[in-house]
Amino acid sequence: MIKLILGTKGTGKTKTLIEMAEQAEKQTNGNVVCIEKGQKLKYDLSTSIRLINSEDYSISGYDNLYGFIAGLMAGNYDITHIFIDGTLRIGAADNSEVKDVEGLSKMIQQLNKIVADVELVFTVSCDESVLPAEIKSYVVK
Repeated sequence: MIKLILGTKGTGKTKTLIEMAEQAEKQTNGNVVCIEKGQKLKYDLSTSIRLINSEDYSISGYDNLYGFIAGLMAGNYDITHIFIDGTLRIGAADNSEVKDVEGLSKMIQQLNKIVADVELVFTVSCDESVLPAEIKSYVVK
């Protein structure tokens, strides 16, 4: 299952993601992973949640992010939840400030084919009106 938490900067997307990750960690028998750009969540998440800094693995662009997520799922069948904070910043190739929602849409559609029993939750800093129609159904209301 894929979920998108949308909103502009400062609307509480990361706070919602943290709450969802903590709840998932309490309820699952598997592993919970959180991917972010930087280390701002280091003290906000339980130590039992695997926190990954995308910069440590040179993840830049949606193709890299897709490959990294697919690799996590292929390498560990115990992962039940993956949370990705700052998706548009991680997906921006070459640290561009351009919000590539078309690239996001393509990646979401690719992930939907392999997601199986893993819940993927992304924070996306944009308004729903700019999202392609193909992924609007994933938006958490």
